Amino acid sequence: MHRHAYAGRKLSRAAGPRRALLRGLLDSIILYERIETTESKAKELAPYFERQVTRAKLQTLSGYRAIMAETINPVAAQKLNYDLVNGFKSRNGGYTRIIKTGTRLGDGAPMAVIELILDDDYQALERKGDTKKPTKVALKKAKTTKKAAKSASTEKVTTKITGVKNKKEKK
Repeated sequence: MHRHAYAGRKLSRAAGPRRALLRGLLDSIILYERIETTESKAKELAPYFERQVTRAKLQTLSGYRAIMAETINPVAAQKLNYDLVNGFKSRNGGYTRIIKTGTRLGDGAPMAVIELILDDDYQALERKGDTKKPTKVALKKAKTTKKAAKSASTEKVTTKITGVKNKKEKK
């Protein structure tokens, strides 16, 4: 038969795996802001990503929930809604750039890099606010403070109930 009015690429996959692939690529482009993939996957990802950015720009609860439903990683949804959306304020579309990079060695598939086009002032603000990854010492301190706070709150509750400050003193 004919192939008129069929939108989108099949990417040699059934509907479910194709949707999962696009969701994974969406997470990757949000988290890393630049990924290398095949040309056809990049071309299919671009409008899919732009729909999510349009939802994020509305800053509504329903839009956030829709993005959470489309992404696999909740960190990606948060980054898009609260961080990347500020980098797209001056744009009304065209949030991605696709650069062809040649062919893949193994099978000769045409490859491309898809990257986000963010505002210049956004990138400068992001660099100023860079934070270092917490060290193991800092994480240990945070855990011990949480434990101390938890034990203090349970001690208050047991004191109120039993009238005795500590179980050892009760004996």
